Amino acid sequence: MNQSPLAKKSLIVFDLDGTLTPSKSNLEPDMSAALGALLTKKKVAVIGGGSFRQFKKQFLAQLKYPKPLLSNLFLFPTTATAFYRYRGGWKKVYGFTLSKNEVRAIKKAFAEVFKQINYVPPQKTYGKVLENRGSQVTFSALGQDVVAILGKKGIRMKEAWKRDNALLKMKIARLVQEKLPKFEAHAAAFTSIDVTKRGIDKAYGVRQIKKTLKIPISKMLFIGDALYRGGNDEAAKKTGIECVAVKGPADTKKIIRQLIAD
Repeated sequence: MNQSPLAKKSLIVFDLDGTLTPSKSNLEPDMSAALGALLTKKKVAVIGGGSFRQFKKQFLAQLKYPKPLLSNLFLFPTTATAFYRYRGGWKKVYGFTLSKNEVRAIKKAFAEVFKQINYVPPQKTYGKVLENRGSQVTFSALGQDVVAILGKKGIRMKEAWKRDNALLKMKIARLVQEKLPKFEAHAAAFTSIDVTKRGIDKAYGVRQIKKTLKIPISKMLFIGDALYRGGNDEAAKKTGIECVAVKGPADTKKIIRQLIAD
């Protein structure tokens, strides 16, 4: 039996939020099991805009794998401006950070844009609305902790906010970008905008993965929920990596099962 083209890939690169897990929610047991089975056959990289602290809570804490299996798993938080791999524990290989002046400039740009468009925030937010994640600053319309505090209700609120404010979010990202020519603003997930140094996007992430793992892009497969125009996964396409678009974790599990079966 001939292998499918996907089966010939040696590294599977997953977006985290909205692809492996619901937004800011913990990895579910069946997804953990599916990834564990995949790790017996393939190397796996996970890339996302969240901090390593968020990766630990949302992703790593849900994994119950034998330690040798973890050597096939590679983590690239904050859009691959940091890289962690397992060597008897999760070790940082590299990490970049914004300066205090850069963080101040980004926060100032958001404040100016909010004033410019007469932005009306939600009546209640949960946690920081603007969070310094070290190598990026992230705006979250409902606050960083809405899902941690409200659970599934928080996810529904984020989905509703995105449904009602998708154009507004893109507008804010565009105007912030105009004020910060040395940075890039990416609309991310349901309610977020990530601001990084120019050139830091999922294309940068894929190239960093190639550089650090010594795996050619032709041997990689990228799976993400925001590969559409303007989505924060779209930039990955610039590298020539083969991509599969999903609508959420349920679709992702189908792709993983296909990869395992081939």
